Amino acid sequence: MRHSFTAVVSKNERLTAGFETEPYEAPWASELRVFVNALELVGDNARWELQLQVSPDGLCWCDHESDPIEVHSPGVLSIGVGNFGQWLRIKGTPKSHDTMLRSIIYLALKE
Repeated sequence: MRHSFTAVVSKNERLTAGFETEPYEAPWASELRVFVNALELVGDNARWELQLQVSPDGLCWCDHESDPIEVHSPGVLSIGVGNFGQWLRIKGTPKSHDTMLRSIIYLALKE
């Protein structure tokens, strides 16, 4: 029987500047799907870029080679990722000035 787990790594936070979620260790998982539920997006031409980052130790980080998730309106977005290694987090970067994102970010992991 396969195992799965969903980790909520950011919940209902009002984000106005770049951020990184708390690191999540998942060496047991072979599959990952990142879900972003953009609850509210405020600002003229508001747009955010969310990038999966990976780490061998939870201290030093680099961007995963997967495409970033582009948030430009409220709703649920998702990206599937394989071959991601040990530690995971999401880095968010606003791509427009004076913007606010309120979201819930999930890591859905499966063995």
